Amino acid sequence: MIPAKYNIRNLQVRWMTTLMTVLGTGLVVWASVLCFGLTDGLQYALRVSGDELDLIVLRKGSTDETGSGIEQKVARQIVSLPGIAKAEGGQPLCSVEFVTILTKPRRNNGGTVNLIVRGLEEVGRNLRPEYRLTQGREIKPGVNEAITSQRMAERFENLAIGEELEINNVKFKIVGYFEAAGSSAESEVWTDLRDLTAARRTPAAVSSVNLRAENLAARDSLVKLLADDKRFELNGISEVRYFEDQMTQSNAIQYIGYIIAGFLMFGAMFAAANTMYAAVASRAREIGTLRALGFSRRSILGSFLFESVLLCLMGGALGCLATLPFNGLSTGTVNQFSEITFSFRFGPRVLLQGVVLAMLMGLLGGILPALRAVQLNIVNALRER
Repeated sequence: MIPAKYNIRNLQVRWMTTLMTVLGTGLVVWASVLCFGLTDGLQYALRVSGDELDLIVLRKGSTDETGSGIEQKVARQIVSLPGIAKAEGGQPLCSVEFVTILTKPRRNNGGTVNLIVRGLEEVGRNLRPEYRLTQGREIKPGVNEAITSQRMAERFENLAIGEELEINNVKFKIVGYFEAAGSSAESEVWTDLRDLTAARRTPAAVSSVNLRAENLAARDSLVKLLADDKRFELNGISEVRYFEDQMTQSNAIQYIGYIIAGFLMFGAMFAAANTMYAAVASRAREIGTLRALGFSRRSILGSFLFESVLLCLMGGALGCLATLPFNGLSTGTVNQFSEITFSFRFGPRVLLQGVVLAMLMGLLGGILPALRAVQLNIVNALRER
């Protein structure tokens, strides 16, 4: 086998072409990994939102909360059903909620977009993953107050603490920021159920009932009871499945990311191939010498492929490192007709995708120049100047 230091020294000697190829490959990997991190962040926000013991109860035929409507008398009966888990004080972990969508402006003249406002009961906050208040205070029922996440406050006008969000000419004062493990709950504004329904002039409106079962068996029993009992005839959906069904947007972004990465990869492959072709042309005499010294065609093929892969891996490492400053950066997209905020996530899996992409560029871009190198005639190669 040809020593690896032979290839490393060749890359050092041709430092200008090496640098240009590394930068080109790094740019491709950077853009691709950004797309992968964007998709992973959105999927995480939806995935972490669901708990396998939690149910979202909707009207039959509804696929989301905004299109559902339940009679308030029926919704209140659900709270007393057997199998619902209890909070520390003995209160059932069951929240009657109302969801409405408002069209509100983004900050910095970013246009208008749909905003989810949720009216819920106090116990409903305990049904969200790792809910905690990070700044300000909790809302007081009956005085038109609201809380939201800091990311939403940064993206939308009138959502910062002390500002007022107008709903049907009723002003709701923002009194606090909360976090919920980066879940989709952080894309909403929360207020008291009765305050919101009063502002919307629909005091009896209920969109859904969110509850937590004692265990999986109790969850399945509740689903069956809600569907079959004539008092209810409602659709109890596992939170995990509910949010999986909403991943259509993230899948679309993922596919677009793969398509963009594919096109960019072809460009980088040509850059790597040109570099390696130039290397073969300039080193024909070296290749002839290696063959004369007894190195096999397979060794030379492996050496040039290794050099091409090494070249692209250097660019891949550079591209992956360049994405790290974006890790945790907040952004948003439209999901199910409303804005959802999430953060870029560049975990090991996403970075590994970038490294694999760089390796593929090196292999596919280097295979033809490597084959040309092993096909050189020894005598003719030694005569090259």
